[in-house]
Amino acid sequence: MAEAAKVIRTADRERSRFLGRTYGWMGFALLVSGIVAWLVSKIIYVYPLGTPDNMLSRFGAFMFGPGQLFNQAGFWIFAVSEIVIVLVLTARIRKMSVAGAAFGFLLYSVLNGVTLSSIFIVYQFYSIVSAFLGTSVMFFIMCFWGLTTKRNLATFGRYMMMGLLGIIITNAVGWIMAKISGVQLVMLDYIIMIASAIVFSGLAAWDSQKVAKTAAGARNNDDYHKVSILAALELYLDFINLFLVLLRLFGRGRD
Repeated sequence: MAEAAKVIRTADRERSRFLGRTYGWMGFALLVSGIVAWLVSKIIYVYPLGTPDNMLSRFGAFMFGPGQLFNQAGFWIFAVSEIVIVLVLTARIRKMSVAGAAFGFLLYSVLNGVTLSSIFIVYQFYSIVSAFLGTSVMFFIMCFWGLTTKRNLATFGRYMMMGLLGIIITNAVGWIMAKISGVQLVMLDYIIMIASAIVFSGLAAWDSQKVAKTAAGARNNDDYHKVSILAALELYLDFINLFLVLLRLFGRGRD
């Protein structure tokens, strides 16, 4: 009897460690991205952000500038690098060391922070903070549901993935139509954003349930440490995408 109780206590302790490690990694990565985005926003313009002469610095033009050769090249270099890191982490996580997986995740959060710095150009600071707080509340609710519900969310998650694929295809078609017609498809964009908010909220719940199921059998070894990093990456992506959708929906642009 005592031995069984000890096994249960050990399992509960490992479960708590795994959950804490996963959400801790996610939270730390969000913090890193936020700090990097804020710091990079300070060097995008020649003069301080918000002054009458918002002339892009060389770095700002390289990242986000319109029109000329090599302008925005930096943004695409960083964006492609982020995709490569996600693919490498997903495909090779089992062959990596824990330190290598952690480095890859943190590198991704830094690169993403650089590309996210553009939000400080487009939106008012108040809107960014409001969208972040709103995302945090929605994300917490959906994660809590995913962690505590007795319902199997596997089918629900598959529908969310199908919805995400549909959003990507619809977005691409809408972009092509807008380029051909020269007319911005405002209503289609609005529908896509609402659908995206629903999908990424649902994915947060599904990914949280997957974390909970993995935590139930977690052990204090390198394999589970790496799994926690990969799970944190999935939750991080859910949060960031939901944040960007809410910011586009409700954010106020700079004058």
